[in-house]
Amino acid sequence: MAEIIRTVIDIFLHLDKNLAMVIGQYGTATYGLLFLIIFMETGFVVTPFLPGDSLIFAAAALSATSSLSTSGGFNIWVLYILLLIAAILGDTVNYWIGHFIGPKVFEKDSKLIKKAYLIKTQKFYDKYGGQAITIGRFVPIVRTFVPFVAGVAKMSYKFFFIYNILGGILWVSLFTWTGYFFGNLPFVKANFHYVVVVIILISITPIVYEFVKSKIRK
Repeated sequence: MAEIIRTVIDIFLHLDKNLAMVIGQYGTATYGLLFLIIFMETGFVVTPFLPGDSLIFAAAALSATSSLSTSGGFNIWVLYILLLIAAILGDTVNYWIGHFIGPKVFEKDSKLIKKAYLIKTQKFYDKYGGQAITIGRFVPIVRTFVPFVAGVAKMSYKFFFIYNILGGILWVSLFTWTGYFFGNLPFVKANFHYVVVVIILISITPIVYEFVKSKIRK
């Protein structure tokens, strides 16, 4: 188990190198892999552990290198549009899964869906309303559960769709273009594992803040 955890951590911290190897081996098929990962992270409540933020950043950084771009193997605009579609489609699927399953998912814990995550996300949703769809995009785990909870709560799909589009554009745009313009700076390339850690820390800051605030209130 410890070995598996170390392997997963290594994959996360060295996404740039690992992704470069995947691109070198599979070429344009990597587009499909990236689409699938982002779609799964946002589309299924059982896969909140996938590295959405850092993966988008790393993919965009690699697309900025001349060797990949000129070969036709990795284009920033193709990447950007595909990830936008994956993010928006993923949330849509997640919403309808929650919509059809309904409130009964809160009745008991399961091996696939942690009830504690659902309850925390429900509180997040209750606090921010429809804005939670957009804000939640930038918070790991919450990003996966918010559309599901919105579906369970029978939120109007018209309003969900608007927040979904807005959140998807903001989220994918932020990490795509920061990765594209800054990911290949010598300092960033030399310390990419630290950049990944910073991205993760910034992403979980809202969760930590809410946790500390709840403890203070108690």
